[in-house]
Amino acid sequence: MQAFSAWTPPTGTLGGIVAEAGERAAALKPREAELAREASASARAPSFAAALKGTTVSVIAEVKRRSPSKGWIRAAISAVEHAREYESGGAAAISVLTEPVHFGGSTADLVAVRKAVAVPVLKKDFHIDPVQLIEARALGASAALLIVRALSPAALRLMTNTASDLELEVLLEVRDEEELGRALDVGARIIGINNRNLETLAIDPTTSERLLRLIPSSIVAIAESGVSRREDVERVALCGADAVLVGSVISAAVNPAAAVRELSGVERAARAR
Repeated sequence: MQAFSAWTPPTGTLGGIVAEAGERAAALKPREAELAREASASARAPSFAAALKGTTVSVIAEVKRRSPSKGWIRAAISAVEHAREYESGGAAAISVLTEPVHFGGSTADLVAVRKAVAVPVLKKDFHIDPVQLIEARALGASAALLIVRALSPAALRLMTNTASDLELEVLLEVRDEEELGRALDVGARIIGINNRNLETLAIDPTTSERLLRLIPSSIVAIAESGVSRREDVERVALCGADAVLVGSVISAAVNPAAAVRELSGVERAARAR
């Protein structure tokens, strides 16, 4: 066990969204038993981690209508049409935002995309309660996002253990060395490095370059935020990224398949650890 500084609840934009996520989780509680039955009856989805272990940097293409930092990106986006375009362009996986207020997403988007594509689907949301992971499994997601900053150490362990029991993969998102240590401490198998500080919304593109080299090669490492051009993919590839998660630029693209194709095929560089 590593020694970590005391955790404090998130503030700023992330703090507000997490509070709202708590209200949505509470609203799901009456359906927990029903969702658990659906999750148990649902066939296991294709592996998210396995899909990202190619010889080139995999592209996780995100369906994204809006965000707190950019506002509306593409209000009328068709989740299914975009997901199919992403898949045809070579996306290894699809990320579907299900947060409704700040990102304009829905669980209906995830269900529709899951039915429309063969590649794994990530449920991208602010998951802070086990009932949300049960829902993710019931909806057919391959994996769910867990933001380390949003969860106390005890909650992080509870959530990762719950996901393991559900046979649901988790993407643990970090933004600094201490959060990376917390993710490793709970046995992370997939780690995303977010160049954006979700409390202030500021982007530091050097974050992924700094942290990628610290992630053991046995773990799938993903660079997130600030990746919009092939040059960005090449930059994080040199640091050992296995994948990139890209949302705004391809959601706004006139030709989503071509946008994904432009970012694909960058050769990976092995991490030393």
